[in-house]
Amino acid sequence: MKKVISCALLAAMLTTGVLYAERARAEVNEIRAAQQYGLSYLALMVMEDQKLIEKHAKDGGIDLKVTWAKLGGPAAMNDALLSGGLDFASGGVPGLITLWSKTKDSPLAVKGVGALNNMPVELITSNPNVKSVKDFTEKDKIAVTSVKVSTQAMLLEQAAAQAFGKENFAKLDPLTVSLPHPEAMVALLSGSGAITAHFASPPFSYTEKAKGFRVVAKNYDILGGRATFNVVWTTSKFANANPKAYAAFAAAFAEATDWINKNKQAAAELYKRMANTNETIEQLMQMLNDPEIDMTLTPNKTMVTAEFMEQIGTIKVKPASWKDLFFPNVHNLPGS
Repeated sequence: MKKVISCALLAAMLTTGVLYAERARAEVNEIRAAQQYGLSYLALMVMEDQKLIEKHAKDGGIDLKVTWAKLGGPAAMNDALLSGGLDFASGGVPGLITLWSKTKDSPLAVKGVGALNNMPVELITSNPNVKSVKDFTEKDKIAVTSVKVSTQAMLLEQAAAQAFGKENFAKLDPLTVSLPHPEAMVALLSGSGAITAHFASPPFSYTEKAKGFRVVAKNYDILGGRATFNVVWTTSKFANANPKAYAAFAAAFAEATDWINKNKQAAAELYKRMANTNETIEQLMQMLNDPEIDMTLTPNKTMVTAEFMEQIGTIKVKPASWKDLFFPNVHNLPGS
């Protein structure tokens, strides 16, 4: 009898151990992702609208609830990610590089899931006296999504370094103000003088140019060619603890990007509906068919920005390769 009881107890102990092990390996049942404003985030909007993450999660054997948030700039996005309030963040290349640098030797180790696009980002002014970045004065105010840390802020510093010398990269920083793209466009178009320039992305840049405002700088010129505008990132801690959830997100991301490229009319209609934007379907189609815009997961020119950020001291050490900045799911792509 003692032997039987002993075996029963042993079986119970083994069962309990298995249950605890399963719990330890259990993945999250909800992920929280965030996007910002503009056509650049269309792939994430498709993922949200078509519930692609949920679909791929189910295919991978798990049920996932996905919660989406809309944030106006990278500062709030990064704070939420590092505090554990967010699982997947999105924004410009400088935001990813900054977080990679800060966390690369920690369990968080932030890396990119993939690029959202190559897209022109243009510094547009309503001031008729400004023909180039050299013409801005203390009377001007330049809207960027987040002062110092956003893509637009970093592009402005790169443009200033090219115009005034590398030691003067911050010369135009005092002119910058933080505004989400929709608010910046409204302020610029109002003529109130609250801002006199906006480092804008589509669709906002198209609207501003249609009003006759002048482009004085462009990311493709500053960076030396077609360049990634925005990317998606998460922590290695999340990816390692939740491989199925990460795989579902990555697969959904790839599917959404492919769907946009194959269904531009439907993609334009989806963007108009979800963004409640004033642009017509025809105008949005024109943007999606613009040869300067690529919806692609491939990161481009990321190392140009990383090298500049190291030179000016924003990061202490640059990545050895663009692949250091991204998870392996995009390492097979011809990035830079």
